[in-house]
Amino acid sequence: MSELRAAVEVLSSVNDEDARDIANLLAQLSKTATFDRARLESIMAHDATELLVVRDRGRIVGAATLVTFPLPSGLRGHVDDVVVDQAQRGKGIARALLARMTEVAIERGLRTLDLTSRPSPESALQLYESVGFVRRETNVLRFTPPVLS
Repeated sequence: MSELRAAVEVLSSVNDEDARDIANLLAQLSKTATFDRARLESIMAHDATELLVVRDRGRIVGAATLVTFPLPSGLRGHVDDVVVDQAQRGKGIARALLARMTEVAIERGLRTLDLTSRPSPESALQLYESVGFVRRETNVLRFTPPVLS
């Protein structure tokens, strides 16, 4: 498959077209996620959170969120919501996003950068490993607070 020379940028503001593109990607990422423009804008205003994107002809076709945070054990990072538009998969977009995140981790002196994956096709896990992520024997637990009315 042909690989796009994917330039990764940090989204610093949101126009209407960007918002539509992110909403489209979010729908492909999760059946239960809902788009909220104010939440998207709060990501850009938050010091510890960055939305990295890749564009093709001006349209956002891939995105991933990087969160960094200080802990007593050191500065840590987490990658979340990695998604590439279905029509753009196989072009190196996810690889470019993840590679940039590992570069940022090194530049900022993060002690670790974690990425949690759902049970994925082996190809996705191989992609994560190819950019430096290592599988860990761990139990991931989640608490979901009840929806307040």
